[in-house]
Amino acid sequence: MSGKSFLQRSGPFLLVAPLFLFICLFFIWPLGSVLTQSVSDNAVARLLPETAKVASSWDGQSAPGDDLQAAFVTDLRAATDEQAVGDMVRRLNSAQSGFRTLMSKTLKAVQDKPEGPIDLVALDRKWSQPQYWKAITDALSPTTDRYLLAAVDLMRGDAGEIVSQPPDQTINVAILGRTFWISATVTIFCVLLGYPYALLITVATGWKKQALLAAVLLPLWTSLLVRTAAWFILLQEQGLINSALMDLNIIADPLALIFNRTGVIIAMTHVSLPMMVLPIYSVLLTIPKNLMPAAASLGAHPLRAFVRVLLPLSFGGIAAGSLLVFMSAIGYYITPALIGGAGDQMISSFIAFHAQNSGNWGMASALGIVLLIVTIILYAVYDRLATQRERSA
Repeated sequence: MSGKSFLQRSGPFLLVAPLFLFICLFFIWPLGSVLTQSVSDNAVARLLPETAKVASSWDGQSAPGDDLQAAFVTDLRAATDEQAVGDMVRRLNSAQSGFRTLMSKTLKAVQDKPEGPIDLVALDRKWSQPQYWKAITDALSPTTDRYLLAAVDLMRGDAGEIVSQPPDQTINVAILGRTFWISATVTIFCVLLGYPYALLITVATGWKKQALLAAVLLPLWTSLLVRTAAWFILLQEQGLINSALMDLNIIADPLALIFNRTGVIIAMTHVSLPMMVLPIYSVLLTIPKNLMPAAASLGAHPLRAFVRVLLPLSFGGIAAGSLLVFMSAIGYYITPALIGGAGDQMISSFIAFHAQNSGNWGMASALGIVLLIVTIILYAVYDRLATQRERSA
């Protein structure tokens, strides 16, 4: 009896255990790794343990003492991993310009003299300037907010306050603005195209309805790369669209439809359109079909009946579709990379660059966190609007 009672109690938990394990492995764990990478900074701390012990007694204002210099030299002599040393130099150079040349000279001096003290100030006068040592001591912390701040073009000033980055280094806010603008434009076009199409599916019957639904579902069963490559062929100067327009004598010269913002919006709108059509269609199905004839019988113009009756009732589908399209569009990578030009790349391209080319996982993770926060805010706004609408209804 006790065994049966235990199985009855644990049965629901065993049923959801696979789903819970899947969420932990493929959502919570990767998300936790991204969060950790965005605030992790051990490129300097792991190579300068002795410097970290002595740095706590330095006031951060005066010239460094002999003990701090000696500890730094000791750590440099023990650093044999060239890749780790390169990561440390890049980290320090990003905090204080001129560190790359300074460290190159210092590392060469350490290699030439493997034993005994080295007068760093005599080697280079920069070692007498506190800002270089301040950059080292600040980088010794295993956690940092520099990546998160840099993701929105901010930084820590000399006094530790948050300030804007120099104008020649500000790029992320402009890229985020471009990403949101393209995503919003694609969302608007999806609404303008998707709503009439969903309405057409709703009123269609028989094989026509099935054909219209198949036209929406077919792109979802096709690879995103294949769809993007198809648009690459269609939009190029000698592609089908320009060739057809020129054969019909509508245009004399090919239109610039590729490697620009126009091509990106066209391709992204096509890719995202099913995510707009299906939510609107599902809501339109729940609206009684006799409402529009009833409004017409009371003297309402068809356009007025649509604006006052059908459109408000279908707002939930429009909002859900817009949320899906916008949230997916801000993370698009393949379509802008193939169809767009250098000025049309979105934030996902820069995340890929930091992760694959520059090896700056902290910056890539911080930009990913920004997108995650935007997504959460959008969902919260949508949930609040939906809740208020349900209460008012």
